Amino acid sequence: MSEIAEEPTVRKAVINPVVAVVGRPNVGKSTLVNRIIGRRQAVVQDVPGVTRDRVPYDAEWLGRQFTIVDTGGWEPDARDRAAAIAAQAEAAVYAADVVLFVVDARVGGTNEDEAAVRMLRRSSKPVILVANKVDNQNLELEALSLWSLGLGQPFPVSALHGRGSGELLDALLDAMPEAPRLVEGGPRGPRRVALVGRPNVGKSSLLNRLAKEERAVVDSVAGTTVDPVDSLVQLGGDTWQFVDTAGLRKRVGQASGTEYYASLRTNAAIEAAEVAVVLLDAAEVISEQDQRILSMVVESGRALVIAFNKWDLVDDDRRNYLEKEIDRELRRIPWAVRVNISAKSGRAVDKLAPAIRKALVSWETRVATGHLNQWLTALTQATPHPVRGGRAPRILFATQPGISPPRFVLFTTGPLDAGYQRFVERKLREEFGFEGSPIEIAVKPRKQLGPGGRGKAHG
Repeated sequence: MSEIAEEPTVRKAVINPVVAVVGRPNVGKSTLVNRIIGRRQAVVQDVPGVTRDRVPYDAEWLGRQFTIVDTGGWEPDARDRAAAIAAQAEAAVYAADVVLFVVDARVGGTNEDEAAVRMLRRSSKPVILVANKVDNQNLELEALSLWSLGLGQPFPVSALHGRGSGELLDALLDAMPEAPRLVEGGPRGPRRVALVGRPNVGKSSLLNRLAKEERAVVDSVAGTTVDPVDSLVQLGGDTWQFVDTAGLRKRVGQASGTEYYASLRTNAAIEAAEVAVVLLDAAEVISEQDQRILSMVVESGRALVIAFNKWDLVDDDRRNYLEKEIDRELRRIPWAVRVNISAKSGRAVDKLAPAIRKALVSWETRVATGHLNQWLTALTQATPHPVRGGRAPRILFATQPGISPPRFVLFTTGPLDAGYQRFVERKLREEFGFEGSPIEIAVKPRKQLGPGGRGKAHG
Protein backbone atom coordinates (compact mmCIF):
# COMPACT_ATOMS: atom_id res chain seq x y z
CA MET A 1 0.00 0.00 0.00
CA SER A 2 1.45 3.34 -0.97
CA GLU A 3 1.94 5.94 1.71
CA ILE A 4 0.07 9.19 1.49
CA ALA A 5 2.39 12.12 2.04
CA GLU A 6 1.16 14.62 4.56
CA GLU A 7 0.62 18.13 3.31
CA PRO A 8 3.17 20.50 4.79
CA THR A 9 1.92 22.65 7.62
CA VAL A 10 1.76 26.29 6.58
CA ARG A 11 2.62 28.71 9.35
CA LYS A 12 0.17 31.58 9.72
CA ALA A 13 1.49 34.95 10.81
CA VAL A 14 -0.76 37.42 12.60
CA ILE A 15 -0.99 40.86 11.01
CA ASN A 16 -2.05 43.38 13.65
CA PRO A 17 -4.52 46.18 12.84
CA VAL A 18 -2.85 49.29 11.44
CA VAL A 19 -3.62 52.77 12.78
CA ALA A 20 -2.42 55.84 10.84
CA VAL A 21 -1.90 59.15 12.68
CA VAL A 22 -2.36 62.09 10.29
CA GLY A 23 -2.85 65.82 10.46
CA ARG A 24 -1.28 69.07 9.34
CA PRO A 25 2.25 69.93 10.53
CA ASN A 26 3.03 70.58 14.21
CA VAL A 27 -0.30 69.47 15.71
CA GLY A 28 1.45 66.92 17.96
CA LYS A 29 1.18 63.69 15.96
CA SER A 30 4.56 62.29 17.05
CA THR A 31 3.92 63.28 20.66
CA LEU A 32 0.63 61.37 20.50
CA VAL A 33 2.40 58.34 19.02
CA ASN A 34 4.93 58.41 21.86
CA ARG A 35 2.06 58.64 24.37
CA ILE A 36 0.31 55.62 22.83
CA ILE A 37 3.40 53.39 22.59
CA GLY A 38 4.52 54.44 26.07
CA ARG A 39 8.05 55.60 25.23
CA ARG A 40 9.83 58.44 23.48
CA GLN A 41 10.48 56.71 20.18
CA ALA A 42 9.16 59.07 17.49
CA VAL A 43 11.31 62.17 17.01
CA VAL A 44 9.64 65.25 18.49
CA GLN A 45 10.75 68.87 18.15
CA ASP A 46 8.84 72.14 18.38
CA VAL A 47 9.19 72.91 14.67
CA PRO A 48 6.99 71.64 11.85
CA GLY A 49 8.22 69.00 9.44
CA VAL A 50 10.38 66.83 11.72
CA THR A 51 8.59 63.60 10.73
CA ARG A 52 8.87 63.04 6.98
CA ASP A 53 8.13 59.37 6.29
CA ARG A 54 5.49 56.92 7.51
CA VAL A 55 7.08 55.20 10.48
CA PRO A 56 5.43 52.15 12.13
CA TYR A 57 5.62 51.23 15.84
CA ASP A 58 4.21 48.32 17.82
CA ALA A 59 1.56 49.32 20.37
CA GLU A 60 -0.82 47.65 22.82
CA TRP A 61 -3.89 48.68 24.80
CA LEU A 62 -5.93 46.42 27.10
CA GLY A 63 -4.26 43.32 25.67
CA ARG A 64 -4.96 44.26 22.02
CA GLN A 65 -1.88 44.67 19.85
CA PHE A 66 -1.78 46.98 16.86
CA THR A 67 0.64 48.89 14.67
CA ILE A 68 0.57 52.67 14.84
CA VAL A 69 2.04 54.64 11.93
CA ASP A 70 3.40 58.14 12.48
CA THR A 71 3.30 60.40 9.41
CA GLY A 72 4.57 63.78 8.30
CA GLY A 73 2.35 66.82 8.17
CA TRP A 74 -0.32 66.71 5.44
CA GLU A 75 -0.93 69.93 3.54
CA PRO A 76 -3.09 70.58 0.46
CA ASP A 77 -1.30 71.90 -2.62
CA ALA A 78 2.07 71.04 -1.10
CA ARG A 79 5.14 71.27 -3.34
CA ASP A 80 8.63 69.79 -3.52
CA ARG A 81 9.61 67.94 -0.33
CA ALA A 82 6.32 68.86 1.39
CA ALA A 83 4.43 67.16 -1.47
CA ALA A 84 6.45 63.95 -0.97
CA ILE A 85 5.74 64.06 2.76
CA ALA A 86 2.01 64.57 2.12
CA ALA A 87 2.03 61.63 -0.33
CA GLN A 88 3.54 59.41 2.37
CA ALA A 89 0.76 60.46 4.77
CA GLU A 90 -1.92 59.64 2.17
CA ALA A 91 -0.31 56.25 1.51
CA ALA A 92 -0.46 55.54 5.24
CA VAL A 93 -4.19 56.40 5.29
CA TYR A 94 -5.02 54.02 2.44
CA ALA A 95 -2.98 51.20 4.04
CA ALA A 96 -4.55 51.64 7.49
CA ASP A 97 -7.55 50.02 9.16
CA VAL A 98 -8.30 53.10 11.29
CA VAL A 99 -7.15 56.74 11.06
CA LEU A 100 -6.48 59.10 13.97
CA PHE A 101 -6.93 62.63 12.59
CA VAL A 102 -5.15 65.08 14.89
CA VAL A 103 -6.18 68.74 15.14
CA ASP A 104 -4.77 71.49 17.38
CA ALA A 105 -7.76 72.32 19.62
CA ARG A 106 -6.26 75.67 20.58
CA VAL A 107 -6.34 76.79 16.93
CA GLY A 108 -9.58 75.08 15.92
CA GLY A 109 -10.46 73.72 12.50
CA THR A 110 -8.50 75.41 9.69
CA ASN A 111 -8.90 75.39 5.91
CA GLU A 112 -6.06 72.84 5.79
CA ASP A 113 -7.94 70.62 8.26
CA GLU A 114 -11.09 70.82 6.12
CA ALA A 115 -9.07 69.82 3.02
CA ALA A 116 -7.64 66.88 4.98
CA VAL A 117 -11.17 65.80 5.92
CA ARG A 118 -12.09 65.63 2.22
CA MET A 119 -9.03 63.45 1.57
CA LEU A 120 -9.96 61.18 4.50
CA ARG A 121 -13.54 60.77 3.25
CA ARG A 122 -12.24 59.63 -0.14
CA SER A 123 -10.31 56.85 1.60
CA SER A 124 -13.54 55.43 3.16
CA LYS A 125 -11.57 54.49 6.29
CA PRO A 126 -12.92 54.84 9.86
CA VAL A 127 -11.66 58.16 11.25
CA ILE A 128 -11.38 59.24 14.89
CA LEU A 129 -11.06 62.98 15.44
CA VAL A 130 -8.39 63.85 18.04
CA ALA A 131 -8.52 67.34 19.56
CA ASN A 132 -4.95 67.64 20.82
CA LYS A 133 -3.28 70.13 23.19
CA VAL A 134 -6.30 70.22 25.52
CA ASP A 135 -4.22 70.73 28.66
CA ASN A 136 -7.04 71.89 30.96
CA GLN A 137 -10.83 71.79 31.37
CA ASN A 138 -11.36 75.22 29.83
CA LEU A 139 -9.84 74.05 26.55
CA GLU A 140 -12.32 71.15 26.41
CA LEU A 141 -15.00 73.71 25.47
CA GLU A 142 -12.77 74.87 22.59
CA ALA A 143 -12.58 71.29 21.36
CA LEU A 144 -16.37 71.14 20.93
CA SER A 145 -16.09 73.54 17.98
CA LEU A 146 -14.43 70.74 16.00
CA TRP A 147 -17.81 69.06 15.54
CA SER A 148 -18.03 71.43 12.55
CA LEU A 149 -15.50 69.28 10.66
CA GLY A 150 -18.20 66.66 10.23
CA LEU A 151 -16.20 63.70 11.60
CA GLY A 152 -18.35 63.18 14.66
CA GLN A 153 -17.27 63.44 18.29
CA PRO A 154 -13.87 65.08 18.88
CA PHE A 155 -11.82 63.35 21.60
CA PRO A 156 -10.03 65.99 23.69
CA VAL A 157 -6.55 64.88 24.71
CA SER A 158 -3.22 66.25 25.81
CA ALA A 159 -0.66 64.04 24.13
CA LEU A 160 2.07 65.78 26.12
CA HIS A 161 0.53 65.16 29.55
CA GLY A 162 -1.64 62.09 28.84
CA ARG A 163 -4.97 63.78 29.59
CA GLY A 164 -7.85 61.92 27.87
CA SER A 165 -5.61 59.33 26.21
CA GLY A 166 -7.41 56.39 27.86
CA GLU A 167 -10.80 57.39 26.44
CA LEU A 168 -9.22 57.88 23.00
CA LEU A 169 -7.62 54.41 23.07
CA ASP A 170 -10.90 52.81 24.15
CA ALA A 171 -12.59 54.41 21.13
CA LEU A 172 -9.72 53.25 18.93
CA LEU A 173 -10.20 49.61 19.99
CA ASP A 174 -13.92 49.87 19.19
CA ALA A 175 -13.10 51.08 15.66
CA MET A 176 -10.54 48.35 14.93
CA PRO A 177 -11.36 45.15 13.02
CA GLU A 178 -12.60 42.40 15.33
CA ALA A 179 -10.07 39.75 14.32
CA PRO A 180 -6.46 40.20 13.20
CA ARG A 181 -5.60 39.25 9.65
CA LEU A 182 -3.64 36.04 8.98
CA VAL A 183 -1.07 35.63 6.24
CA GLU A 184 0.96 32.63 5.21
CA GLY A 185 4.54 32.73 6.38
CA GLY A 186 7.68 30.64 6.64
CA PRO A 187 9.36 29.17 9.69
CA ARG A 188 10.89 32.55 10.59
CA GLY A 189 10.16 36.18 9.97
CA PRO A 190 11.92 38.29 7.35
CA ARG A 191 15.59 38.93 7.98
CA ARG A 192 16.19 42.48 9.21
CA VAL A 193 18.52 44.66 7.13
CA ALA A 194 19.56 48.17 8.25
CA LEU A 195 20.48 50.70 5.55
CA VAL A 196 23.03 53.06 7.07
CA GLY A 197 25.40 55.74 5.86
CA ARG A 198 26.11 59.44 6.02
CA PRO A 199 23.54 61.90 4.67
CA ASN A 200 22.65 61.94 0.99
CA VAL A 201 24.43 58.73 -0.06
CA GLY A 202 21.14 57.36 -1.45
CA LYS A 203 19.66 55.20 1.33
CA SER A 204 16.08 56.33 0.77
CA SER A 205 16.48 56.10 -3.02
CA LEU A 206 17.71 52.51 -2.63
CA LEU A 207 14.80 51.62 -0.34
CA ASN A 208 12.32 53.06 -2.85
CA ARG A 209 14.03 51.15 -5.67
CA LEU A 210 13.85 47.87 -3.75
CA ALA A 211 10.29 48.41 -2.48
CA LYS A 212 9.15 49.50 -5.97
CA GLU A 213 7.26 52.42 -4.44
CA GLU A 214 7.95 55.83 -2.93
CA ARG A 215 8.36 54.36 0.54
CA ALA A 216 10.75 57.01 1.87
CA VAL A 217 10.93 60.73 1.13
CA VAL A 218 13.88 61.51 -1.16
CA ASP A 219 15.37 64.98 -1.46
CA SER A 220 18.70 66.34 -2.65
CA VAL A 221 18.97 68.13 0.71
CA ALA A 222 20.93 65.96 3.14
CA GLY A 223 19.16 64.78 6.29
CA THR A 224 15.66 64.20 4.90
CA THR A 225 15.18 60.92 6.78
CA VAL A 226 14.88 61.33 10.57
CA ASP A 227 13.06 58.23 11.85
CA PRO A 228 13.96 54.69 10.77
CA VAL A 229 11.58 53.62 7.97
CA ASP A 230 10.68 49.91 7.73
CA SER A 231 9.67 48.20 4.49
CA LEU A 232 9.05 44.59 3.54
CA VAL A 233 10.94 44.06 0.29
CA GLN A 234 10.81 41.16 -2.18
CA LEU A 235 14.36 40.65 -3.39
CA GLY A 236 16.05 37.61 -4.88
CA GLY A 237 13.08 35.34 -4.15
CA ASP A 238 12.91 36.20 -0.43
CA THR A 239 11.16 38.77 1.75
CA TRP A 240 13.46 41.10 3.69
CA GLN A 241 12.66 43.78 6.25
CA PHE A 242 14.72 46.78 5.23
CA VAL A 243 15.10 49.73 7.60
CA ASP A 244 16.11 53.10 6.13
CA THR A 245 17.90 55.17 8.80
CA ALA A 246 18.89 58.78 9.29
CA GLY A 247 22.18 59.87 7.77
CA LEU A 248 24.79 60.18 10.51
CA ARG A 249 26.84 63.38 10.46
CA LYS A 250 28.43 63.37 13.91
CA ARG A 251 29.11 61.20 16.90
CA VAL A 252 25.98 60.72 19.03
CA GLY A 253 27.58 62.70 21.87
CA GLN A 254 28.23 65.68 19.57
CA ALA A 255 24.79 65.76 17.91
CA SER A 256 21.92 67.89 19.22
CA GLY A 257 18.18 68.28 18.82
CA THR A 258 16.54 66.22 16.10
CA GLU A 259 19.93 64.93 14.94
CA TYR A 260 20.69 63.56 18.41
CA TYR A 261 17.47 61.51 18.60
CA ALA A 262 17.84 60.41 14.99
CA SER A 263 21.33 59.12 15.84
CA LEU A 264 19.98 57.18 18.79
CA ARG A 265 17.30 55.61 16.59
CA THR A 266 19.87 54.69 13.94
CA ASN A 267 21.95 52.98 16.63
CA ALA A 268 18.84 51.11 17.80
CA ALA A 269 18.00 50.09 14.21
CA ILE A 270 21.49 48.62 13.77
CA GLU A 271 21.21 46.73 17.06
CA ALA A 272 17.81 45.35 16.02
CA ALA A 273 19.09 44.28 12.58
CA GLU A 274 20.93 41.11 11.62
CA VAL A 275 22.91 42.63 8.77
CA ALA A 276 23.80 46.22 7.94
CA VAL A 277 24.19 47.50 4.40
CA VAL A 278 26.50 50.52 4.65
CA LEU A 279 26.14 52.81 1.64
CA LEU A 280 29.21 54.75 0.51
CA ASP A 281 29.19 57.33 -2.29
CA ALA A 282 31.49 55.75 -4.89
CA ALA A 283 32.02 59.12 -6.56
CA GLU A 284 33.40 60.71 -3.38
CA VAL A 285 36.40 60.05 -1.14
CA ILE A 286 35.79 57.65 1.77
CA SER A 287 35.40 60.09 4.66
CA GLU A 288 36.11 59.98 8.37
CA GLN A 289 32.36 59.77 8.96
CA ASP A 290 32.14 56.74 6.64
CA GLN A 291 34.86 55.12 8.73
CA ARG A 292 33.02 55.94 11.94
CA ILE A 293 29.78 54.38 10.67
CA LEU A 294 31.60 51.22 9.56
CA SER A 295 33.24 50.96 12.99
CA MET A 296 29.85 51.35 14.64
CA VAL A 297 28.45 48.43 12.63
CA VAL A 298 31.49 46.23 13.32
CA GLU A 299 31.35 47.00 17.05
CA SER A 300 27.64 46.09 17.07
CA GLY A 301 28.59 42.61 15.86
CA ARG A 302 26.26 42.69 12.85
CA ALA A 303 26.95 41.14 9.47
CA LEU A 304 28.24 43.73 7.01
CA VAL A 305 27.73 44.51 3.32
CA ILE A 306 29.35 47.62 1.85
CA ALA A 307 27.41 48.99 -1.13
CA PHE A 308 29.23 51.55 -3.27
CA ASN A 309 26.31 53.58 -4.57
CA LYS A 310 26.18 56.02 -7.51
CA TRP A 311 28.46 53.71 -9.49
CA ASP A 312 27.06 55.19 -12.69
CA LEU A 313 28.93 58.40 -11.81
CA VAL A 314 32.32 56.68 -11.49
CA ASP A 315 34.74 57.11 -14.41
CA ASP A 316 37.90 55.09 -15.09
CA ASP A 317 40.17 57.48 -13.20
CA ARG A 318 37.97 57.41 -10.10
CA ARG A 319 37.63 53.61 -10.33
CA ASN A 320 41.42 53.15 -10.30
CA TYR A 321 41.83 55.55 -7.40
CA LEU A 322 38.96 53.93 -5.48
CA GLU A 323 40.67 50.53 -5.51
CA LYS A 324 43.74 52.07 -3.86
CA GLU A 325 41.50 53.98 -1.46
CA ILE A 326 39.71 50.77 -0.42
CA ASP A 327 43.03 49.02 0.22
CA ARG A 328 44.14 51.94 2.39
CA GLU A 329 40.96 53.04 4.17
CA LEU A 330 39.17 49.69 4.57
CA ARG A 331 42.16 47.52 5.40
CA ARG A 332 40.70 46.81 8.86
CA ILE A 333 37.68 45.10 7.32
CA PRO A 334 38.86 43.27 4.19
CA TRP A 335 36.29 40.58 5.04
CA ALA A 336 33.28 42.83 4.33
CA VAL A 337 31.17 41.83 1.30
CA ARG A 338 31.28 44.59 -1.34
CA VAL A 339 28.87 45.39 -4.19
CA ASN A 340 28.77 48.25 -6.70
CA ILE A 341 25.28 49.59 -7.37
CA SER A 342 23.24 52.55 -8.57
CA ALA A 343 20.03 53.11 -6.64
CA LYS A 344 18.94 55.76 -9.13
CA SER A 345 19.24 53.61 -12.27
CA GLY A 346 18.74 50.22 -10.61
CA ARG A 347 22.15 49.00 -11.77
CA ALA A 348 23.20 45.75 -10.03
CA VAL A 349 20.76 46.17 -7.11
CA ASP A 350 19.85 42.50 -7.70
CA LYS A 351 23.35 41.66 -6.41
CA LEU A 352 22.35 42.84 -2.95
CA ALA A 353 20.36 39.71 -2.06
CA PRO A 354 23.25 37.24 -2.73
CA ALA A 355 25.64 39.54 -0.87
CA ILE A 356 23.33 39.76 2.15
CA ARG A 357 22.79 35.98 2.15
CA LYS A 358 26.55 35.36 2.03
CA ALA A 359 27.11 37.69 5.00
CA LEU A 360 24.30 36.07 7.01
CA VAL A 361 25.57 32.54 6.33
CA SER A 362 28.98 33.57 7.68
CA TRP A 363 27.35 35.33 10.63
CA GLU A 364 25.62 32.08 11.62
CA THR A 365 28.47 29.64 10.86
CA ARG A 366 29.56 27.25 13.61
CA VAL A 367 32.81 25.23 13.39
CA ALA A 368 32.84 21.79 15.01
CA THR A 369 35.14 21.70 18.04
CA GLY A 370 37.13 18.70 16.78
CA HIS A 371 37.71 20.24 13.36
CA LEU A 372 38.61 23.60 14.92
CA ASN A 373 41.26 22.10 17.20
CA GLN A 374 42.79 19.85 14.52
CA TRP A 375 43.24 22.91 12.32
CA LEU A 376 44.55 25.04 15.21
CA THR A 377 47.12 22.41 16.25
CA ALA A 378 48.50 22.25 12.71
CA LEU A 379 48.59 26.07 12.51
CA THR A 380 50.46 26.59 15.80
CA GLN A 381 52.95 23.82 15.04
CA ALA A 382 53.74 25.36 11.66
CA THR A 383 53.81 28.94 13.04
CA PRO A 384 54.31 29.00 16.85
CA HIS A 385 53.92 32.13 18.94
CA PRO A 386 57.11 34.25 19.12
CA VAL A 387 59.22 33.81 22.25
CA ARG A 388 58.66 36.55 24.83
CA GLY A 389 60.73 36.72 28.03
CA GLY A 390 62.27 33.34 27.35
CA ARG A 391 58.88 31.67 26.85
CA ALA A 392 56.39 31.22 24.06
CA PRO A 393 52.74 30.96 25.14
CA ARG A 394 50.88 28.03 23.61
CA ILE A 395 47.24 27.62 22.60
CA LEU A 396 45.98 24.56 24.47
CA PHE A 397 42.42 24.34 23.24
CA ALA A 398 39.77 26.33 21.39
CA THR A 399 36.00 26.34 21.27
CA GLN A 400 33.23 28.33 19.61
CA PRO A 401 30.61 29.19 22.26
CA GLY A 402 28.35 31.28 20.03
CA ILE A 403 27.28 32.58 16.64
CA SER A 404 25.70 35.80 15.32
CA PRO A 405 28.51 36.85 15.28
CA PRO A 406 30.84 33.82 15.58
CA ARG A 407 32.68 33.91 18.92
CA PHE A 408 35.78 31.87 19.71
CA VAL A 409 37.66 31.30 22.96
CA LEU A 410 41.36 30.32 22.98
CA PHE A 411 42.61 28.66 26.16
CA THR A 412 46.34 29.38 26.41
CA THR A 413 49.36 29.04 28.71
CA GLY A 414 49.73 32.82 28.76
CA PRO A 415 48.63 36.08 27.12
CA LEU A 416 48.98 36.24 23.33
CA ASP A 417 50.52 39.12 21.45
CA ALA A 418 47.91 41.23 19.65
CA GLY A 419 49.75 40.59 16.39
CA TYR A 420 49.61 36.82 16.84
CA GLN A 421 45.92 37.00 17.72
CA ARG A 422 45.29 38.92 14.47
CA PHE A 423 47.32 36.24 12.65
CA VAL A 424 45.07 33.51 14.09
CA GLU A 425 41.96 35.47 13.05
CA ARG A 426 43.28 35.94 9.51
CA LYS A 427 44.06 32.24 9.15
CA LEU A 428 40.70 31.35 10.69
CA ARG A 429 38.99 33.37 7.97
CA GLU A 430 41.14 31.82 5.25
CA GLU A 431 40.20 28.32 6.42
CA PHE A 432 36.53 28.71 7.34
CA GLY A 433 35.36 31.77 5.40
CA PHE A 434 33.31 34.21 7.51
CA GLU A 435 33.05 36.64 4.58
CA GLY A 436 30.77 39.48 5.58
CA SER A 437 30.81 38.76 9.32
CA PRO A 438 32.90 40.08 12.19
CA ILE A 439 34.31 37.41 14.48
CA GLU A 440 35.21 37.77 18.14
CA ILE A 441 38.22 36.01 19.68
CA ALA A 442 38.72 35.93 23.44
CA VAL A 443 41.92 34.63 25.06
CA LYS A 444 41.77 32.78 28.41
CA PRO A 445 45.29 32.42 29.81
CA ARG A 446 45.85 29.60 32.29
CA LYS A 447 45.97 30.93 35.83
CA GLN A 448 49.22 30.24 37.67
CA LEU A 449 48.67 29.05 41.23
CA GLY A 450 52.31 29.26 42.37
CA PRO A 451 55.15 26.73 42.84
CA GLY A 452 53.93 23.17 42.85
CA GLY A 453 50.39 24.24 42.03
CA ARG A 454 48.55 23.26 38.90
CA GLY A 455 47.32 26.04 36.67
CA LYS A 456 43.83 26.46 35.34
CA ALA A 457 42.26 28.79 32.81
CA HIS A 458 40.56 32.01 33.79
CA GLY A 459 36.80 32.17 33.30
